[in-house]
Amino acid sequence: MGAASVRAGARLVEVALCSFTVTCLEVMRRFLLLYATQQGQAKAIAEEICEQAVVHGFSADLHCISESDKYDLKTETAPLVVVVSTTGTGDPPDTARKFVKEIQNQTLPVDFFAHLRYGLLGLGDSEYTYFCNGGKIIDKRLQELGARHFYDTGHADDCVGLELVVEPWIAGLWPALRKHFRSSRGQEEISGALPVASPASLRTDLVKSELLHIESQVELLRFDDSGGKDSEVLKQNAVNSNQSNVLIEDFESSLTRSEPPLSQASLNIPALPPEYLQVYLQESLGQEESQASVTSADPIFQVPISKAVQLTTNDAIKTTLLVELDISNTDFSYQPGDAFSVICPNSDSEVQSLLQRLQLEDKREHCVLLKIKADTKKKGAALPQHIPAGCSLQFIFTWCLEIRAIPKKAFLRALVDYTSDSAEKRRLQELCSKQGAADYSRFVRDACACLLDLLLAFPSCQPPLSLLLVQNLSVYLCSSSLFHPGKLHFVFNIVEFLSTATTEVLRKGVCTGWLALLVASVLQPNIHSSHEDSGKALAPKISISSRTTNSFHLPDDPSIPIIMVGPGTGIAPFIGFLQHREKLQEQHPDGNFGAMWLFFGCRHKDRDYLFRKELRHFLKHGILTHLKVSFSRDAPVGEEEAPAKYVQDNIQLHGQQVARILLQENGHIYVCGDAKNMAKDVHDALVEIISKEVGVEKLEAMKTLATLKEEKRYLQDIWS
Repeated sequence: MGAASVRAGARLVEVALCSFTVTCLEVMRRFLLLYATQQGQAKAIAEEICEQAVVHGFSADLHCISESDKYDLKTETAPLVVVVSTTGTGDPPDTARKFVKEIQNQTLPVDFFAHLRYGLLGLGDSEYTYFCNGGKIIDKRLQELGARHFYDTGHADDCVGLELVVEPWIAGLWPALRKHFRSSRGQEEISGALPVASPASLRTDLVKSELLHIESQVELLRFDDSGGKDSEVLKQNAVNSNQSNVLIEDFESSLTRSEPPLSQASLNIPALPPEYLQVYLQESLGQEESQASVTSADPIFQVPISKAVQLTTNDAIKTTLLVELDISNTDFSYQPGDAFSVICPNSDSEVQSLLQRLQLEDKREHCVLLKIKADTKKKGAALPQHIPAGCSLQFIFTWCLEIRAIPKKAFLRALVDYTSDSAEKRRLQELCSKQGAADYSRFVRDACACLLDLLLAFPSCQPPLSLLLVQNLSVYLCSSSLFHPGKLHFVFNIVEFLSTATTEVLRKGVCTGWLALLVASVLQPNIHSSHEDSGKALAPKISISSRTTNSFHLPDDPSIPIIMVGPGTGIAPFIGFLQHREKLQEQHPDGNFGAMWLFFGCRHKDRDYLFRKELRHFLKHGILTHLKVSFSRDAPVGEEEAPAKYVQDNIQLHGQQVARILLQENGHIYVCGDAKNMAKDVHDALVEIISKEVGVEKLEAMKTLATLKEEKRYLQDIWS
């Protein structure tokens, strides 16, 4: 009886194990995961998907979309997941250019990707006209070539917070993949194509799967020992036994404190990414450091500032400066319409405050050494490229880190682990949770909170350096190398904004504030000056790197008419256009040159009319054929200004001419400036103009504009 019972029990165990093995084989399935990134966001999201895949019993084969030697979509049988960012005003990122060019080959048959099943997550910013267009371009073309969705496309908006779409999209990916594999397995069984695994391979897969499962559960249980079975989220109890019985209802919510229902909610918290970086501090040998130590994908040039002019009056709402750089001793080259990056430091006072808060002030001169953890679970872990080797802690915090950047929810999630106070830990959990999305937007994103704000608000949080280990400012050239050989001019507003994370603090932009202080000694305040050298000593050198826009340039054929729309500092590239055209006309007096229209706008004619003298010069000499200026805070007077408040109003007043240039004369239109309002309003005005002048519905007019963009005849260089 006893023996029979043992045999029966053993058989039951064997059946259970076999059943579990089949289950493991069913869920431990591979999918191809590709990302197309410009500044790293798509890569970070793809890495998060890759890490979560293990928890859900999948194996993600992760690659950058540019690594075409590591995958082959023509023969791929696994489901495909793609994360695609958008750059410029609607283009796929640089890493996807080759891929897009290949799939847009019109000789490909319509069933070229008929075997592919895919899901795509697009990243974008709704303040730009072509929202998530990088992902949409790839999505549309894959479908045209026969690929089909196994999971609906997601479009995440950085304007309101990528995580609002990214998190639920990733959460929904796992059941979609399970459904796909169940469907595929059923088809394989019907066709008799289901592979038969050997007992040895079954046991190996079982052990691997069980180990992965245990690791994932240990990770999930770090914050909750309740043994919850939900592997997608970490369930948090709202009531903490260590918290006092003070009624939360008596307080208003803030960065550090919540109120019901959030304070009493169970929270869905994202999984913690695996650690992969080790940081060591070593006493410095006293080596010299400079801006030249900063690493960049593009060549860096150190150039002196030769001149600075204030273009606005002291009572203007925004202060606008023109800065001239001497590039005569470098091989830095550019053409009108290009932009470049200024490599700037963080504020000395903010760096010192941050080092002091991290209790590292006495080690600020120590050399920072980085290594990859030998036992890291992070796939493809690599040292951060923006951290130069052998530099001091002070240098890295000053030149290499975005300490003013608004912290992402993933960073808040990581801070939880290093926070000892239970109330502070709970609040950080709320801010990074699905349920706390509104509080995150209100108290972190909208309040312009930065790393230092968070660390001061949560004093028990002591994050390691590895968690903390830039933001460059792109500025637009307003000069032509033909007009100013050996010189480079650019224009910027001194950015000021109110940070309300803890207390109301008026802050200057990291780069514009630094530049304003740097040029103060050579600044010419007279906005009507001749812009001649002041004879003062040169300001210190700054570091710049090129950032070619690729398409925001004058047409190769100078006979093509162009329309330029650039209110405020958006006029900068067009000054370069006009200078360039003037020199071309001097060199080719008998040449055929097309009309140049400029729609410019500012608040006040006497306070912030940028380049007024120069524009009148271009108009007088026929370089600029039409100048249409609007002043949003002044009543229209004189012959120069039309009765219009904004540039889009002026465009509509001249809608017939605009439509003729774009639709009959093969003209180009350029828009530069604010993305949030101006660019959208100009786009809407163009839609109305085309609809009215051609006599078509607005949808058809929008398609016409889309065609102009595809033909690179409707070009935008805009920012939020």
